[in-house]
Amino acid sequence: MTRAALPGSQFPNGNLWEILPLAMVLCVTLTLPALAQEKEKLWRTLSVSGRGVETIPTTLAQVSLGVEIQGKTAQEVQQETARRSSAVVAFLKSQNVEKLQTTGIQLNPVYSYTNNVQRITGYAANNTVSFRIPTEKAGTLLDNAVKAGATQINGISFVANDEAIAAAQKQALKEATQDAQQQADAVFSALGFKAKEVVSIQVNNASAPAPPMFLRAEAAKLANSSTPVVAGEQQVEASVTLQISY
Repeated sequence: MTRAALPGSQFPNGNLWEILPLAMVLCVTLTLPALAQEKEKLWRTLSVSGRGVETIPTTLAQVSLGVEIQGKTAQEVQQETARRSSAVVAFLKSQNVEKLQTTGIQLNPVYSYTNNVQRITGYAANNTVSFRIPTEKAGTLLDNAVKAGATQINGISFVANDEAIAAAQKQALKEATQDAQQQADAVFSALGFKAKEVVSIQVNNASAPAPPMFLRAEAAKLANSSTPVVAGEQQVEASVTLQISY
């Protein structure tokens, strides 16, 4: 069965139905690659990570100290530890230390071993506190804390104040962003590409690492000497990842 040609048709043999399928195939064939190329250009991106580091002076000493007592009975040991700890805490409060808090309370039996036989010979109790104090006051305060009843200085670390850390974090983020942008510019320049726009931003890290603890000593060894305390510097780091289209 053949289709009738349209009257007045200008197509060969006057048959439009034979030409339409071929035209549609050509249209689809020409359009799809163009869309694929356009999509490929749209999603071409470069990811770069930048790093920023700010060094700031430390002005505060983070101190951990405690009271440890040993005795024959648990009640005796606990009472004496509580009495001395209260005196130490009262002294620290009178010095207006910052962020004073209890960090540990322990009461444990003390064992001895004779002929592979274990027996309890007494008890040991330990109370520890932590606090912050301006670095220049730390040495004198440690000496006086020992006089007030502290028997252990567990550690000391040095940190900047919260305002200085917050300002350093912002500056480190700015440096990390600029570092990432400069890296991207170098890559695009080497390859002859042109950056279009930043399509995503990821802040990976913007924090100050925990300060290391220094100095662990029996307080009795420091009671008759002045304790020197010298602060240092603290680093605040930030990392930023940019995804840039081109």
